Amino acid sequence: MEVFESVKAICERARAASPAIASATGERRNGFLLSFARLLCENADELLAANKKDTEAAGAAGISSAMLDRLTLTEARIKGLADGITALVGLSDPLGGGEVFCRPNGLEIKRIKVPLGVCGVIFEARPNVAADIAALCIKSGNAAVLRGGKECINTNLAIEILARRALAEAGLPEDGICLIPFTQREGANALMQMRGLVDVLIPRGGKGLIRSVTENSSVPVIETGAGNCHIYVHSDADIDLALSVIENAKVSRPSVCNAIETVLVNGQIAGELLPRLKEVFDRCGVEIRGCDRVSELIECTPAAEEDWDTEYNDLICAVKVVACEDCAISHINRYGTGHSEAIITESKRAAEHFCTMVDAACVYVNASTRFTDGGQFGFGAEVGISTQKLHARGPMGLSALTTDKYIINGNGQIRE
Repeated sequence: MEVFESVKAICERARAASPAIASATGERRNGFLLSFARLLCENADELLAANKKDTEAAGAAGISSAMLDRLTLTEARIKGLADGITALVGLSDPLGGGEVFCRPNGLEIKRIKVPLGVCGVIFEARPNVAADIAALCIKSGNAAVLRGGKECINTNLAIEILARRALAEAGLPEDGICLIPFTQREGANALMQMRGLVDVLIPRGGKGLIRSVTENSSVPVIETGAGNCHIYVHSDADIDLALSVIENAKVSRPSVCNAIETVLVNGQIAGELLPRLKEVFDRCGVEIRGCDRVSELIECTPAAEEDWDTEYNDLICAVKVVACEDCAISHINRYGTGHSEAIITESKRAAEHFCTMVDAACVYVNASTRFTDGGQFGFGAEVGISTQKLHARGPMGLSALTTDKYIINGNGQIRE
């Protein structure tokens, strides 16, 4: 009960700050972004010291190297955070604007964009999320309540301090950004029950976290999905291009949600591609878990049924030989999480068929799935990758944190 009441008090403070954030001018909200980006760079040493506490604790707890990389901040990553936040300043104000239309009875109706209100975000070991969410929420006129995982608590607390300082510098209430300091499950469970204080809840993490939030939250949820992503190598593929794209999509950052977990190979080119793929993966330290046909062609770990359904977040890749394009599509639609899928092919017909039939937020042709990212899409930063089909889908930028409001002007009209 003590945790619940403390979380409630935090959400009440954010709720009280929400009107001032929502009504702030675009210039003032951009002022926060500039201050926040500057403070992140000026206080990089403090952020790195806080992050070192988190990474040392995580390392002692036996966290995987890929997940440890996901948790780690560096000077370059802090600068990247600051640059992404600064880029938001140059984007159009997502609030206001709107179309105006008139009805035959003389009513003038204007539809404008307004903030969602108070956005709650529950996330795991990704300290950059705290900074990205804070920036996106304030730019879009929302207050934010953040609850990160225990693995990055010290880093998150340090980021919250800087975000609140930036709000004060911009003349905005500091409670526009609040961090829940309780990393035990009770803290997350309490936030899920703050309907009326929190307008929307966004989970960012693995399947377990997302399932827990969607099944237990009384607050409306925007579901961001785990990334069980695939690349299908079509019979008409450029093999060199396929190997380059697969290596990037699996190896560049295996711990992130837009990294691939499964490679599907058309049987007609399996004999040519798989030995070369094994060379690439052996060089990069990637374990292959292959189907029976893959095991006949190259040395690998035999795949179990659960391998097709697993987001490894590690240097492991499931590989399967499929008979045809429709077989690949069927596999993806069964095991995929609706995140990002790709086809490597020189056939325009195959590419169009794949893009039409695959059920995912982002579908790539001859390119790495690693581009599914708000910054790469030109959104500045992202709230998450939505895999649902209501309100928002794919990388969620500023517009995903707004909703519609109608202003109706009349001159005495009454409805008969």
